[in-house]
Amino acid sequence: MKTVRSLVLGSGAALLAMSGAQAADLPIKAKAVEYVRVCSMYGAGFFYIPGTDTCIKLGGYLRAEAGFGTNTIFQNAVNGPAGARNRLSNYYTTRSRADLSIDTRTATEYGVVRTFFDGVFQWTGGSTTGSNPSTYTGDAIAGGTLGVFYAFIQFAGFTMGKAVSQFDAPWANYPGNNFDGLTGGGGTITGVNQFTYTADFGSGITAAISLQDATQYSQSQIWNTAGQNAAGVITGAYGASNFGGNVAPDIVGMVRVDQAWGLFQASFAAHDNHAAFFGANETTGHPADKWGYAGQLALSIKNIPTGPGDTLNVQGVYTNGASRYNFQSLSPINYAMYGGTNVAGAFQSLGFAGVSDSVFGANTQQQLTTTYGARGAFTHNWDPFWNTAVYGSWSAVRYNATAKGLICNGAGMVALGIVGANCNPDFNISTLGVITRWTPVKNLTFSADVAWTRLDQKFAGVANAPVAAAVAKPATTYQLKDQDSVSLLLRAQRNW
Repeated sequence: MKTVRSLVLGSGAALLAMSGAQAADLPIKAKAVEYVRVCSMYGAGFFYIPGTDTCIKLGGYLRAEAGFGTNTIFQNAVNGPAGARNRLSNYYTTRSRADLSIDTRTATEYGVVRTFFDGVFQWTGGSTTGSNPSTYTGDAIAGGTLGVFYAFIQFAGFTMGKAVSQFDAPWANYPGNNFDGLTGGGGTITGVNQFTYTADFGSGITAAISLQDATQYSQSQIWNTAGQNAAGVITGAYGASNFGGNVAPDIVGMVRVDQAWGLFQASFAAHDNHAAFFGANETTGHPADKWGYAGQLALSIKNIPTGPGDTLNVQGVYTNGASRYNFQSLSPINYAMYGGTNVAGAFQSLGFAGVSDSVFGANTQQQLTTTYGARGAFTHNWDPFWNTAVYGSWSAVRYNATAKGLICNGAGMVALGIVGANCNPDFNISTLGVITRWTPVKNLTFSADVAWTRLDQKFAGVANAPVAAAVAKPATTYQLKDQDSVSLLLRAQRNW
């Protein structure tokens, strides 16, 4: 009897447990799922952030590349260990980079509020410092570097933050090239801090006025020739660097016309040159500030008769006391290139040159440096998969008579024996290149870019140069001579 009662009670408990389990398994009404929705009002690739009225677009690229004939990727061998052309320079340099961009937009009663961020993560193979024996300055093993290119807010016509300068042409430093070293116009491809207002007049006509930070991108050099020495001169530094603090932003204006045939743009910039002191402390006095300026015209013509999608991009620039608007932020401003010689008694040849915004000496005022130049490219599409661009640039640097007197009578030039008619710091720099791109599938491109750079320096005769320990050059006699450099850049890039 006890056994029967135990079975009955046990079966009842089991049934209760089963019924409880089934009750627990009954579906409970779930919250509605916030599916990702396409946001078509701002173009392809945008979608709504779930639960908000803000649209977001993610983009970027991954790039692998190698530069040959240069110690610094994207540049020709024009200074440092690369310009020395000896065993201390790399024959090639490599880099891998991943880029991430985040674009958000929200419609408001005041118009669209936009934020934009673009950053890069990259690892670069070692570049030599030029010491003897050589050491390397590339990224650490399993390390790398982070770069913030753009970070800005746009609202009601205002742009606030790090963005491309309003002075730049739409193609920035790249009218048709991958090579970074072109002169002949402004270029802030990695962005500059600014506060800008842009007005849209319709029919493709826009204008902008901007205040932008001068320190990182818009200054070349202010030289005090009282601090000149021979070791600096042969690297293209004609005096001691003499910047004061940053007291005024650059003032930039731009007008652009965008049409189906292409575009036309006119840009202007004003740049304050604010030097420090004549001597070691403030009791020595200082030169007065001098404002420089730059003007640029740019023209793009699309779909020219040579073929569908073919493009011609050209621009020209003139500066006085604002040289970086010609020698853009990624181009060199100091040149020191060695080569062969046919002069008896000379060890090698040497070409050096330097770019400044202004020059002054002991108790003299700033003498502004004049530059002018142009760059451009013609891009031809052979078919939907292949295109080729021929590109080039040419720029001139000119010092006025007073600046030349200060430079040529400096202690460094005298020590080198570069005096009288042999001393002329003016120079020209030019680059000619060709790039071919193959895009076998959408957003995947392979390219080969060959660039030739020529330094046309105006010094004559020979120089009795001191030791250049950084590049293992001995103290001896060098012929002063024009120099050339050629590099090759190979790149694979996947955009997404």
